[in-house]
Amino acid sequence: MTNNKNLTIFRADTTESLPLPYAEGGIKAGFPSPAQDYLDLAIDLNKELVRHPASTFYGRVSGESMIDAGLHDGDIVVIDKSITPYDGAMAVCFIDGEFTIKYIELHPDYIMLVPANKTFEPIKVTSDNDFIIWGIVTASVHQYVRKRG
Repeated sequence: MTNNKNLTIFRADTTESLPLPYAEGGIKAGFPSPAQDYLDLAIDLNKELVRHPASTFYGRVSGESMIDAGLHDGDIVVIDKSITPYDGAMAVCFIDGEFTIKYIELHPDYIMLVPANKTFEPIKVTSDNDFIIWGIVTASVHQYVRKRG
């Protein structure tokens, strides 16, 4: 586990399977369907969310800089270090001793870290910064009801 004020990172443990009931036909956001009274399939979120187990980590978001992208304080992100960074990707970056999640804009002489919240300023990364793109965010989990305590 790696921890600082912006992101807590955990190794993804995919050694065990945990199949959970799954509604194959989808869940209607309108009127309920009486035909979906039973669930007979199962889904394993590790198999759904983790493509490269050896290079995948989970991170817990801290802060509001990506809220307009749907990432809230306390959400969990899936980070794949094996994906080559690309322009416009949501990435976990390590800059000057701290982790941050931002969209990346790749320019010939610099990189811009762009937040998804207008109250935050983009960060221009130059050769003067201690910087790496640590991994690409491939999924997120947002809990509507959080555990207490």
